Amino acid sequence: MGNFYCLMAGLPDITLNDTTQSVSIPELREELDRLASDSDKKVLSYFFMQKDSANIVKLLKNPDAEIDADGDLTMEQYADLIASARETDRNVGQYPAFMSEFIRNYEQNMETEGYFPEDEMLYSFYKYAIETCPDKLVKQWYKLNLDIANILTAFLARKNGWNIADFIKGDDEVTETILANNTKDFNLSGEKDYADELMKIVECEDPVEKEKRIDAFKWLWLENQTFADNFSVEAVFAYLCKLDMLTRWDKLDVEKGQETFRQIIENLRGEARVPDEFIRK
Repeated sequence: MGNFYCLMAGLPDITLNDTTQSVSIPELREELDRLASDSDKKVLSYFFMQKDSANIVKLLKNPDAEIDADGDLTMEQYADLIASARETDRNVGQYPAFMSEFIRNYEQNMETEGYFPEDEMLYSFYKYAIETCPDKLVKQWYKLNLDIANILTAFLARKNGWNIADFIKGDDEVTETILANNTKDFNLSGEKDYADELMKIVECEDPVEKEKRIDAFKWLWLENQTFADNFSVEAVFAYLCKLDMLTRWDKLDVEKGQETFRQIIENLRGEARVPDEFIRK
């Protein structure tokens, strides 16, 4: 693994309160293409692979859709992957297997009521990243994201009287705990230190603030995981994830967004602690 001292030292500090971005993901990627070793590129590829996964769903739904330019694949490669996956029951070798499998499943389920392709693809990507990524922190990041999605979905499903088992994904310790318990917190507080904070997020009625609280929690997790080594490939990955969050929010009302994020961060710093199982040893 390389050391990115010069790169990271030259990048601007960013916070969730930022209203402008002095560096973009394409600009940072250009530097990484030049500086990163093959092993580091492998780790960082998972960030861009998630973009590719979302783009595949968009193109399956609409071949003329506008896609996220931060993905790794070209339009020609997307077309090749989709066509090849449709024509054969084998996975297309140069692409992650889950992509071919999803394309075939999409063709079979696209008209099925209750089928949400974006959710299915995101779970497929998380599962692949957790199982295959060679970097511990990046694996933990995607496991954290999957856990948060399942926990928030479980709270929402119960609130609306839906069958929880129909909406959560996977068969790990979090989903098993959720399905086995009917208590207010699904008995997660004793297992997951962040369950109380997620319960507060679920209870938030404002959908914009709810999303901001989720991103603020994830932002702080990334900070806690990388503060001891700001020049590693993990720090670069965390920086990319933070830039991605800022990109998502760059069209929000600036003044309101700044104040909301500032308050959320302060509350989280005082109330929430990073889950023990995600602390790097």
